[in-house]
Amino acid sequence: MKKSPSSRRGRASREADALIEFAEGLAQSGSRAEDHFWESRLEREIESLLKNGDEGSLNAALDRLADRESRAYEELADAIEGRVEHALAATSDGDRDVLLFAAPVLAWSRMPLPTRPIPAAIVKSTRQALMESVFTAAADVTLANYLFSPDQLPETFCDTAELRQTLTQTLSEGLFKVDPASLKETAQFLADQRYIIGVVSAPRGEAIFRWQSGDASREQVAERWVQVSQEALAPLLPACAFESMLPRAYYVACRDADRSARPFSIRASVAFLATTLGVTPNALVAVIGGCYNRQLEEYRIGFAVAEEEEVIHGVVWPLLGAEDEMSDVAEEIETTLRDTGLQRILMLRQRLPMEYCDDCGAPLYPNEDGEMVHAELPEVAEQPSQHLH
Repeated sequence: MKKSPSSRRGRASREADALIEFAEGLAQSGSRAEDHFWESRLEREIESLLKNGDEGSLNAALDRLADRESRAYEELADAIEGRVEHALAATSDGDRDVLLFAAPVLAWSRMPLPTRPIPAAIVKSTRQALMESVFTAAADVTLANYLFSPDQLPETFCDTAELRQTLTQTLSEGLFKVDPASLKETAQFLADQRYIIGVVSAPRGEAIFRWQSGDASREQVAERWVQVSQEALAPLLPACAFESMLPRAYYVACRDADRSARPFSIRASVAFLATTLGVTPNALVAVIGGCYNRQLEEYRIGFAVAEEEEVIHGVVWPLLGAEDEMSDVAEEIETTLRDTGLQRILMLRQRLPMEYCDDCGAPLYPNEDGEMVHAELPEVAEQPSQHLH
């Protein structure tokens, strides 16, 4: 018999209650033995909800713990993400740890940034580069043959877990063929992230990444990956300047990319404006303003040419994680701008609204008078968009 919506809501509430109970027990634990008790129950509950596609209960529990500002929120979020991206797989050689990972790339170009299928030869060379520079000798790797934009990544915990499961099934082939028609269209920005997604497996309990095994430090692995990935990925990003980031477990890699994309977007903007307008960075002016809804949500940076009033370009710097107006974010933005060669930087003190263009939906950016205006490049310049992620 089909259940009514009210009965489904009651079931979701009960399962959210169980998640909250286990997460709060873990947050209040006073010993490793008790940690293990709560972790095992939390993991089993999460696994059951993921198997049933019950995204609602996972989000309901997170929302309720977020409202309480409890440390249990962090415990639950970590547990869900850990269970989504990691699993054990039984093989003829014994159990293996399976981990969903992402290799982010930050890129900018005056041409549209590509989201595209990755040719088999490039998948092969990228997989080989990962195995030789990032993962241990005992690891197996499979890759999705697509260069994803942020808009095309899975939107839910259940979708992400399903992607991990699907990729795991292709470990013997080393390649998962993505149907491009199943992916969303992506918005075009001057600078943005791109992602290579894959699954790595290793014997249960053994090292997956080279820095775990003591073969190299995390910094050495990152440096080596930057070197080998430049050659492997350059054919995917023609006419683009790009930076490869350290491949890591899926969620932390995505957060790393979000954080690094903010200063990268400023550097890309200054380089773009300098080359397009034929000026040096010290000929540019940057105006920084904090934009609020109920609280500070993001900073927006409007760029202009010195002695001219028009805002010609803009960058959005969103707040991430626990950042708020008490954080040193504004100072970080100013330091990043100065490192690019800008000398004229104006920090507005008033609270600015989160305004967007009524016609095109683009963010509005502050000018030197504190007005939120549309960024318009001079006609001599050509670009796909006047704003950045």
